[in-house]
Amino acid sequence: MENVPPPAEELRLIDRELAQLDARRAQLLARRGWLLQTVRPVGAAPADPARTARPGAETSPPSAQNVLLTLGGILLAVAAIAFTLVSWGHLGIGGRALVLGAVTVTALATPAVLLRRGLVSTAESVAALGLLLTVLDAYALHRVAFPGTHPGAYAAVASGVLAALWAGYGPALGTLRLPVPAAVVAAQFPLPLWAVATGSSLWVTAWATLATAALDVAIALVAKRTDVRVLGILGAVTTGGWSLLTGGWLSVSAHSPSLAVEPALLLLAAAGLALCAAWRAPASAPATAMVAGLASVAGVGGVLRAALPAEWAVPAYLLCAVALLAAVRTRAPHGVRTGLAYASGAVHAASAIWAAPAVVLTLLRPAAVLEDVWSGAPAQDVALWGTVAVPVVAATVAVVLWAAPRLLPALALPRTTADCAALALAWSAAVAVPTALSLSYAPTLVLQLLTATAALALAVRPPRTAEATGTSADAGAAGTAGTAEAAAPAGALGTPPGAFAGIALACGLASGTSAAVLGLATRPATFAVLGVLVAVNVAAALLGRGLPRAVVACGAVVGTAGLVAAAAAAAGLPAHQVAIALLAVPAAAALLGARLGRHPVALPVEATAAVAGLLAIALAVPHTPTLALVLALAGVIAAGTSVRAERRPAAGYLAAVLFVAATWVRLAASGVEWPEAYTLPVTVPALAVGALRRRRDPQASSWSAYGPGLTATLVPSLFAAWGDTHWLRPLLLGLAALAVTLAGARLRLQAPLVLGGLTLALDTLHELAPYVVQVVDALPRWLPPALAGLLLLAVGATYEQRLRDARRLRDGLGRMR
Repeated sequence: MENVPPPAEELRLIDRELAQLDARRAQLLARRGWLLQTVRPVGAAPADPARTARPGAETSPPSAQNVLLTLGGILLAVAAIAFTLVSWGHLGIGGRALVLGAVTVTALATPAVLLRRGLVSTAESVAALGLLLTVLDAYALHRVAFPGTHPGAYAAVASGVLAALWAGYGPALGTLRLPVPAAVVAAQFPLPLWAVATGSSLWVTAWATLATAALDVAIALVAKRTDVRVLGILGAVTTGGWSLLTGGWLSVSAHSPSLAVEPALLLLAAAGLALCAAWRAPASAPATAMVAGLASVAGVGGVLRAALPAEWAVPAYLLCAVALLAAVRTRAPHGVRTGLAYASGAVHAASAIWAAPAVVLTLLRPAAVLEDVWSGAPAQDVALWGTVAVPVVAATVAVVLWAAPRLLPALALPRTTADCAALALAWSAAVAVPTALSLSYAPTLVLQLLTATAALALAVRPPRTAEATGTSADAGAAGTAGTAEAAAPAGALGTPPGAFAGIALACGLASGTSAAVLGLATRPATFAVLGVLVAVNVAAALLGRGLPRAVVACGAVVGTAGLVAAAAAAAGLPAHQVAIALLAVPAAAALLGARLGRHPVALPVEATAAVAGLLAIALAVPHTPTLALVLALAGVIAAGTSVRAERRPAAGYLAAVLFVAATWVRLAASGVEWPEAYTLPVTVPALAVGALRRRRDPQASSWSAYGPGLTATLVPSLFAAWGDTHWLRPLLLGLAALAVTLAGARLRLQAPLVLGGLTLALDTLHELAPYVVQVVDALPRWLPPALAGLLLLAVGATYEQRLRDARRLRDGLGRMR
């Protein structure tokens, strides 16, 4: 006898079997598609999806199912909202409770039935509808049962109750994923809404959000699901961030220590919460611990700030950051110590940035002296707001940076980098002292000179390795000095690496420049400051190594030029006569260069002295006779320098140019109308000397042999011809230029060919210019553009040929000497 189940039970069994068959069929279809992709030959055309899919199926079953379920849930939610807001008033109290309660219970109970049948997506949609109905139930309950209750307080209680119900509802059904995240979101509102509803102060509201953040941290640490952990982290960041911002604002706004205690407690509580999270979550420990460190510094530093004068606020926070570094030596997890070190470093960096404007202002204040040189000592500097604390802040950060790599190896801070930053900050502290203490003129100058001297001494001090091994490097042997520097380890104590020496050198130059400018206020101070700077730079150049040695040597040259100019100005000499005195600097540099030979310092010193020579020429420009003398003396110095083999090419050409320029200026200053009477006596001997040189050295260039002599006559004559209205001078100049050009072509000499050809072309252009102008005026306006266009077309059509011609001309000139 068969046991036939009831029709309802049999129908349920059939539906279950069909659902299992559908699921199995979907798995088999997916496996079949993967196998087709695997066994298909390379290069074969892909299978037509229309042939493999079922006829008429335009979407996959899961996608269509999700869309339908989503649309159904949205429609039901809209209907429920419309019923609650619109049709609620048309029912009695019994009908309202019966309808809404029945709908809510049905919506919450249906997912259990659907889950037993394996309809997970449908169950999720119905559960979402049920959660929404619980919110509507809470709203309806407030409208009917508690109409006089404060909306904020009721919303706080309702959100808490709903969060608890949703948190229990999801695990009770087992596989639903939506209720628990929804409970986490709802849990963000009870405490903040209650604090707002009760009219609590901003401080109480911040505590409420901090308590919510603690709940979020607990959820993020305990939850096993990723989406729940993410929501917990987001909630903790949002509510905890609000509490931190509120506590920071209250701490900064506090005007007394008693008022600053409450926000300090809030900030310290937030720091403790963040520290616990960092301890339990190693992955995010550095960032979370950094937040904890900053919150603790803000809280304790706020109390100290309120107890101190306003200008000492930054040192108060900096002191707390220094104390925070003690946590790095504890046995806390590595991520926690790293985050606390980052927090302390951020406060130190912010403090250094705060002090930077005052240092820059102190360095730039002496520039006001340039408006009226030697007018007397400036007025005593008045300390600006906050500048009194600048040296303390800069010195504290410098000490911490110097000590951190040595006392806190766990920080892994490179010693060289820390030493460079510490040096810059220590120099900044010394620079800011005069403004901070409102020192008078004389102490300010002395302190700046001492600062410059100390910085330059650090820049050029010899490596420790050379001292330890007892090796002595000759001051003129650059290779030995380079070897000693290379032998010194970059991180050795007392060894200035390249970066450290560069920072020290920059600090020394900045202080020296500021002191030199400030010394221009009075005549005695000018000579005293420049004299000290020259002596310091000379001593540094004698004791230094490498690039700093060359730089300080150039500084000595600049200081010497300043002393010479100051002495000439003190003697009452006009500017053009000061120029003559300035030529003593390049002359002395040329003698020193001859003594140094090929020493690496020689070239920078001579180049710096050449700049002083250019300054002398610029000062002499208003007085033409003195300018000619200055140019001639500069030519003599350049000619003397050209005697040295290593300077011969550049200095020789420079001497020729200076002598020719001196001749032209002298002729112009004397109002000579026939310069040939003065230039030809120079040109003839110069050409004779050039010919003798070419006979002794056939490889000598024609430019060095004949260039100066030809230029001495052709260029002044060409200038005179362009301003001459008669025909005799242009004719004679053209004939002479033609003869020089033909001689250069015949003897295959580059200089006569080029100089003669250019002079002949310019002279011819000058003579033909009036006639060309007349012809152009007589021609129609459209003709010159048309001719220019035809010329461009012709050149473009024969571009390759013109290019070959230009190359042949270049090669021909290159073969000449």
